[in-house]
Amino acid sequence: MFRLRRYLAGHYAECVLAPLFKMLEALLQLLVPLVMAQVIDVGIATRDVPYVLWHGALLVGMGVFAWAISVTAQYFCSKLASAFGTALRDDLFRHVLSLSRADVERLGKSTLVTRITNDSQQVQDGLNMFFRLILRSPFVTFGTVVAAFLVDGVEGAALLAAVIVSGAVVMGFMRVTTSRYREIQRGLDDVLLATTENLEGVRVLRAFRREAAERAAFSDAAGTVRDRQVSTGDVSALVNPLTYLAINCGLIALLWFGGLRVDAGHLTQGQLVALVSYVSQALVELLKLTNLIVLLSKASACAKRVNEVFETRPSMADGTREAALLPGEPALAFDDVSFTYAGGAGHALSHVSFALAPGETLGVIGGTGSGKSTLASLAMRFYDATEGAVRVGGADVRELTRESLRREVSLVEQGAALFSGSIESNLRWGDAGAGEKDLEAALATAQAASVVDGKGGLAADVEQFGRNFSGGQRQRLAIARTLARRPGVLILDDASSALDFATDAALRRAIARDCAGTAVVTISQRVTAVRHADQILVLDGGRQVGLGTHEELLEGCPVYREICESQLTAEEVSR
Repeated sequence: MFRLRRYLAGHYAECVLAPLFKMLEALLQLLVPLVMAQVIDVGIATRDVPYVLWHGALLVGMGVFAWAISVTAQYFCSKLASAFGTALRDDLFRHVLSLSRADVERLGKSTLVTRITNDSQQVQDGLNMFFRLILRSPFVTFGTVVAAFLVDGVEGAALLAAVIVSGAVVMGFMRVTTSRYREIQRGLDDVLLATTENLEGVRVLRAFRREAAERAAFSDAAGTVRDRQVSTGDVSALVNPLTYLAINCGLIALLWFGGLRVDAGHLTQGQLVALVSYVSQALVELLKLTNLIVLLSKASACAKRVNEVFETRPSMADGTREAALLPGEPALAFDDVSFTYAGGAGHALSHVSFALAPGETLGVIGGTGSGKSTLASLAMRFYDATEGAVRVGGADVRELTRESLRREVSLVEQGAALFSGSIESNLRWGDAGAGEKDLEAALATAQAASVVDGKGGLAADVEQFGRNFSGGQRQRLAIARTLARRPGVLILDDASSALDFATDAALRRAIARDCAGTAVVTISQRVTAVRHADQILVLDGGRQVGLGTHEELLEGCPVYREICESQLTAEEVSR
């Protein structure tokens, strides 16, 4: 947790005031037994009623003052912890967004969600309790021992021995439980993964009647977390009884020897009552300290998991140049590009080369697993090429800032993602400053105007993941969102797969008409979607097996001709 102290910046006043107010409260608590001793030894012993009433009023005043101090301390602690947690989560989310797609895939989406939400909250809770008790509990515990020694050395020694034993027990259990809490958090990652997969794939789950099997798998994951929590709880549950045992043994010794010393006249009854009160205070504070240690063990385990994310440095360094489509340079070019996924058995793409000028169209076609989507990911620099270079405007994408690159190059993927809000708020992801006419033009080009009209206009609600729209509607809105940006290079990665042939054809004609200066890459398994492109790139098993026009490929590329013959009639192939 110490490594996360940077998120306390700007709140150092609260860091000081919160524990100081708690320590002031503790000081008042330590004075109470001394006042009570005077009431017993002086007021009650001499039957001095005014003395008793005056000291009673003093105790009430001290209680009210201590309450006000406690409320003030709680305010500072809560304010500090909330600010810390907000800053931590903001920075953690920002860091995750800076990671490459490969980095996120390596860490795992489910564990990142757990660490941003659950782990950060555990760290925040631990910090809150830390500042509430870090001075108060040790101060009261140490103060009770000192006060006991001041009252009577023998009794103070008995209390000191009990405190030392209790402290050793607490620290020993902390060493054991910290590692166990890390295992619990890892188990929560598995539970979240199972939950996410089943909720997102609920239709498939039901279609294959897998409810019982998935319930069993989820139960196993949740049961593992439960077993770990129970075993850790069993260990933690021993701390309080052992603390009680140690302190109560000290209390027995104190009462035994204290009674003898009262009989001998070395100790007054009021002093003995004060000593018993100090033992009770020490017990309460040790129990609080024990709970703090348990909470800090959780927070420490979670802080380590959070720091693991921060320690994951982006595998791709951002460039320094601004992307621009320069005259005479290809808008998008692949120069002998090869790429292998981490842990992959072979190349996902192998020696791919092409150049696409502004205003031209490139069709990319191939079978499943041929590397079409990988090509789109490399153009967007979601990954870096293993060999060769991907160029935009003549510049290697590795030299360009990611922000400027993705301003010039836009991608619409097959699984169109919409976000909760309104249709207008989703469209403005493309261009926050776009006017209403610009949005309407983008909708018209994307064949999505009827979708908006059918929902009641741009202000219509979009539910989470756009689930209140059909697949084809989501795709058209996603295309409109991208067109609102007016990119220099537009990549459509099977982005019209959910559209019927007539709408798909109208979409392609509209893009050709309205985006005349834009370089368009159309990735599809449909021949009809790419046959009229200026160039067609044919991929097979990650290899480039053809590049040319429809007619040229029919003559010289057997793979392309086979695809055409499987989808088109003989007349359509030759037409």
